[in-house]
Amino acid sequence: MDLNVKIEESKQKTKEDLKDSNGLFNQKPTPAFIGASWIALLTGVTSYCIGLWNATMQLNEKGYYFTILLFGLFAAVSIQKSVRDKLEGLPVSDMYYGISWFSVICAILLLIIGLWNAELLYSEKGFYALSYLLSIYASIAVQKNTRDKNFIDSK
Repeated sequence: MDLNVKIEESKQKTKEDLKDSNGLFNQKPTPAFIGASWIALLTGVTSYCIGLWNATMQLNEKGYYFTILLFGLFAAVSIQKSVRDKLEGLPVSDMYYGISWFSVICAILLLIIGLWNAELLYSEKGFYALSYLLSIYASIAVQKNTRDKNFIDSK
């Protein structure tokens, strides 16, 4: 038998071994990825909040940016959940799915508009944008890892 054929068969067998009876992949996230996701989330949120704490802006501005962070985190987790539910064949209303996407886009746009109009140094604007996006991405990864782990552990 040709070596390439054997390699392809072993790849296919490996992929099939990772699927459960419903055809869904059932590989548990690695502890390294779980840890990296949590570290990214905590780093992003903590950095963003420390930046707000030390900022010389008015309290209402700090509240605006903090609210955008909370809104963005919730919206990102919500979109991850609704996308995953649809993938797994669980019912998700089109209205909830649309509102989830709208919320994520709206949260990011609100941050962009706020930073665009803020009287901050460009380095500060970049800091808030990067720590915000890191937090949003990491919240999605943490939610995915939590859901994958719970799914595998429930078998």
